[in-house]
Amino acid sequence: MSGVKYWIGFNIVRGIGPAKFQALLDHFGDLRLAWEATPEALRAAGLDKRAVQNLVVTRQKLDLDAQMARLEKAGVQVMTWESPKYPERLRNIYGPPPVLYLRGAFTAADEWAVAVVGTRRATVYGKEAAKQIGSGLARAGVTVVSGLARGIDAVAHQAALDAGGRTIAVLGSGVDVVYPAENRRLMERIIEGGAVLSEYTLGTPPEASNFPPRNRIIGGLSLGVVVVEAGARSGALITADYAAEQGRDVFAVPGNMFNRGSLGCNRLIQQGAKLILGVEDILEELNLTMVSQQQELQAIVPENETESLVLNLLSTEPLHVDELVRQTDLSVSEVSSTLALMELKGMIRQVGGMKYVLARESRPAYVVD
Repeated sequence: MSGVKYWIGFNIVRGIGPAKFQALLDHFGDLRLAWEATPEALRAAGLDKRAVQNLVVTRQKLDLDAQMARLEKAGVQVMTWESPKYPERLRNIYGPPPVLYLRGAFTAADEWAVAVVGTRRATVYGKEAAKQIGSGLARAGVTVVSGLARGIDAVAHQAALDAGGRTIAVLGSGVDVVYPAENRRLMERIIEGGAVLSEYTLGTPPEASNFPPRNRIIGGLSLGVVVVEAGARSGALITADYAAEQGRDVFAVPGNMFNRGSLGCNRLIQQGAKLILGVEDILEELNLTMVSQQQELQAIVPENETESLVLNLLSTEPLHVDELVRQTDLSVSEVSSTLALMELKGMIRQVGGMKYVLARESRPAYVVD
């Protein structure tokens, strides 16, 4: 694994995002070599003139060891594409963040996560809807993901914590920067009972340009995104767009047709988002009605050879049980019982007609163009 400090260094350099990270890894094989490379070698690796200039200036004044010490002192974990604990679902989106800064912790339970987002200018109706959805998801064992903004985001986080569940906040600033300041205590609670993360280095202020990229992470961590209340230009709609591009389900709470704050949600429904009238609609659509049982089974039942055979054959393309029997050379009863157990564990899904698919992508796919 490349030294983490070099990942941090490149992450600080302006103009070097996921595609350039991948180009550097492909060309040099190791980020330490890339960090120490000449400008000519960096251009040969595919960096443009501006990125090379930014890198040369940054590495002259940046003390990587001091950066590592600063992170350790702040109690911040760093994950990269090469980290075993990097969230697998996020790894598989287009342009996943090469570096994640984390306060708190990810757990196996976060495999079952749903984003709840919406306007900062929430109405009483919107807040009540966010509260019911956040608490309902948490009671069902589902992790609530949001952006710690005032309004819908804050209510969803708070509701999940109050229900005894887990929640993840994705920031558009460094994880040491509280924004808005009124959410300081809420952020502390999230760190205690979930995770606060960002792709931005410590001390990064909450600049407007940081929030659209932040929203792709919210969608990337989640099985689906629920937009509770959103106006026509709400940032929550950007999250919904990212989620749709990432293949996630998009849900929307219907609102008053005369209320400008509901225009975004109503239009999402008009465009094909799933209308929800309660948390049960989300749980049923995402097959999350038995999350607690899935978590228990995943924890106590080890993967065996038969499961491995089935997993190797399944993909996102539906495969009939008869074809699984033929290709595994196992009996119908063996395959059927294994499929039933794997479905309970949340590993696979039946999509009708005795056909099965993987419940989530099992292979890393973080290469981007």
